[in-house]
Amino acid sequence: MKETKQKNMDRSETMNLQVNKNLEHLRKKKLFLFDIDGTIALSEDVIEGTFQLLSHIREIGGRAVYITNNSSKSTKDYVEKFKRMGIEAKAEDFVTAGSYTLSYLVEHHKQDLIFAMGTNSYIEELKKNGLNITEEYEEGADVVLTAFDTELNYGKVEAACRLLMEKGKERIWLATNGDLRCPVDFGMIPDCGSICNMISAATDRNPQYLGKPSPGLVEYSMEMTGFTKEETLVIGDRIYTDIACGENAGVETCLVFTGEAKAEDVQGASNRIDFCFETVKELYEELTGKAGN
Repeated sequence: MKETKQKNMDRSETMNLQVNKNLEHLRKKKLFLFDIDGTIALSEDVIEGTFQLLSHIREIGGRAVYITNNSSKSTKDYVEKFKRMGIEAKAEDFVTAGSYTLSYLVEHHKQDLIFAMGTNSYIEELKKNGLNITEEYEEGADVVLTAFDTELNYGKVEAACRLLMEKGKERIWLATNGDLRCPVDFGMIPDCGSICNMISAATDRNPQYLGKPSPGLVEYSMEMTGFTKEETLVIGDRIYTDIACGENAGVETCLVFTGEAKAEDVQGASNRIDFCFETVKELYEELTGKAGN
């Protein structure tokens, strides 16, 4: 799969945006937690520098884990997508908002009837794990779940609103992630947060978001791999989800400008940003000492 080249800003401008300029500290990282959309890929076009960076991580005995808020795909879908993109990855290399939400539901709502808004792929994954799922309005529903549903229709929205506004029963509303927009090859499309905002505007209810910026995806990744906070770096293209997630988990973060965030967003950002690079290619060059060569 071809790599997509992004327009590069002057390197000195990128470096001046760094909050933490200790590059020697950066080079000690071993666990790299990557967002996917807008960070290493746009749709199925791999962003320039991704292959080199992943190869470097393997060479230093590190680990790449993909922590995405995109819940429109199952873990199996992601493995197949990465294969098409030319990136070797196993199921255990993915910690998604969808899979994290699934584990949360199994732990806390195993016996409940859950009205779920999601893609067919994600709904099937929920059902295969023994959850009691309905995709239509049912009076007995205990939980409303909203995922990044790229197969959304108005009937699902109406059913969710009816359940959340029904008098006499205070149903729990969960959502996989709060991202407003998802980067694609032509620009942006509405993400789960935007779907939730539409429902919130009608119901005056707000969901509990389980994915980023909550720290669970990062904490689970560290527990799974055995790396410490000091060895971990979160890399993403959104300040309010990716960077906030790393900050909430107490690990350092790296922002790239190939997705939603732009350089001008860094000034005045409310979240701590430790490193900024135009692309993952520049991150690779700094990690390997090839910057400016």
